[in-house]
Amino acid sequence: MTDQHVPSSIKDPGLVEKRRNQMIKGAVSLFIEKGFHKTTTREIAKASGFSIGTLYEYIRTKEDVLFLVCDSIYERVKVRMEQAFDADTKTIDSLIHAVTSYFQLMDDMQDEVVVMYQEVKSLSREAQEYVLQKEKDMVAMLVGVIRNSIPGTTSEQDITLIANNIFVQGQMWGFRRWMLQKEFTLEAYTERQIHFLLEGLNINRKSIINDGRMS
Repeated sequence: MTDQHVPSSIKDPGLVEKRRNQMIKGAVSLFIEKGFHKTTTREIAKASGFSIGTLYEYIRTKEDVLFLVCDSIYERVKVRMEQAFDADTKTIDSLIHAVTSYFQLMDDMQDEVVVMYQEVKSLSREAQEYVLQKEKDMVAMLVGVIRNSIPGTTSEQDITLIANNIFVQGQMWGFRRWMLQKEFTLEAYTERQIHFLLEGLNINRKSIINDGRMS
C-alpha cells in the first residue's frame, strides 16, 4: 500500500501531491494538538486551506489522511537517515556520527514521531504492515553502519539487537522528553547513550586513533 493507492477523483498527479501535502501539514498540527480520533475531517479541511468537499476529492476517509501522514513522516525520517549515514566507512566514528545524527533527527521531528506511534494502531492491518516495513528498512540502515563499524566477532543477532536499541533510544527522547529534558540536554543524552553503547561493545573510546579506527 502506498499513497498512490489512496484513491482520488482528481487525475492530475501534481495537483494531488500538492493538495495532499497541504492536508498532511494541516493534519499533523491537529493530531499533535487533539489526537487523531478527536480531530474531524472538517477541521482537517480547514487547516489544509480548502473545503470539506475538496478534501474528499483527494481521500475517502479520515483514516486515509492518517495513512498519508504516517507515510510522509516515515519517508522524511528515512531520507534524513540516508543523508546522514555512511554505511561504507569502516570506523567507529561513523557509528558515533550515525547515532548522533539519528538522535538529532528524532529531536527535530519529535512531535511528528510521537503522533505516528500513538496513532498508527488506527490504520488498517495492510497499512500498518506497509508503514512498519519502512521502520524495518530504517533499522536495516543502522545494521549496515554497525556491521562496518565494530569488530567482526560480533554476531548478526547482536548487531540487529544493537540497531533496535539505538532506534528505540532515539524515539525515547521524543516519547519521554517531558522527563528527560529535566536532566539532560540532547547533547548530554546522546553522549551518555554513546558511552553505554561503546562500553557494552567493550570499546574504549580513548583507544580510537585519529582516523576513527580502533588501535
